[in-house]
Amino acid sequence: MDRVARSPAAAGSRRMTTPLMSTPDFVVAIPARYAASRLPDKPLQLIGNRPLVLHVALRALAAGARDVWVAADDERIANVLEGCGVRVAMTSPDHASGTDRLAECARIAGWSDDTIVVNLQGDEPFAPASGLQAAARALAESGAEMATLATPIEDAAALFDPNTVKLVRADDGTALYFSRAPIPWPRDAFADDRSVLPQGAHWLRHIGLYAYRTGFLKRFASLAPGRLERIESLEQLRALEAGFRIAVALSPEPFPPGVDTPEDLERAQRHWAATTAGH
Repeated sequence: MDRVARSPAAAGSRRMTTPLMSTPDFVVAIPARYAASRLPDKPLQLIGNRPLVLHVALRALAAGARDVWVAADDERIANVLEGCGVRVAMTSPDHASGTDRLAECARIAGWSDDTIVVNLQGDEPFAPASGLQAAARALAESGAEMATLATPIEDAAALFDPNTVKLVRADDGTALYFSRAPIPWPRDAFADDRSVLPQGAHWLRHIGLYAYRTGFLKRFASLAPGRLERIESLEQLRALEAGFRIAVALSPEPFPPGVDTPEDLERAQRHWAATTAGH
């Protein structure tokens, strides 16, 4: 791992369903905040014998990115990444969002405005490499300012869970809206029964992974939070409210949910134990 000097602030169009081109050159940036509100010390929580943030870093390295950076706010995060092959940017602990942290990371890293940055959240320990590549392709193919991923929702419990973010998209594959509410709402079917999903309907779970070029990343971070963003606590709504497009590609393989709560951590630990049993 290359340790990067602490910054001054830290001292205090086409339907995106099937890839039509090879994966473009991209970098991966991972925002990692030590003091997570719902899961204290989240980046250092163990899954198996590895800290969560190390799992995420290794997933990013497997995706074939030109470079992988972790934007950290605490030396303890940097310490557990020693020797794993990623670079660490020590960023301000005062950032309000991961996007703000990555904008500072971009300045430290010196990426050009055209560089494609895949923002892999620091709580996605099982992110498949193909998903990161798909986000980079979706951005390059669509010409949209941002790109992200989604995967089908297959049970009613997930649809009604406010921690599962849902989205709807237009025929060209761009996002229309993101919400913690179950959207779209099948009025007649749910008037009778909300315990099962009606046949023929199609819901999408948002995967919190984004791609954008460095120039837009900096511009996005400079925007004030929007009204819908404040209501839903969903940062991506800031881009939609400001009139920017977000291309949505379907994840090419299963994308297990991330780790946001103690219950999520227990589920991730069970998943890890099951997938590594016998190895």
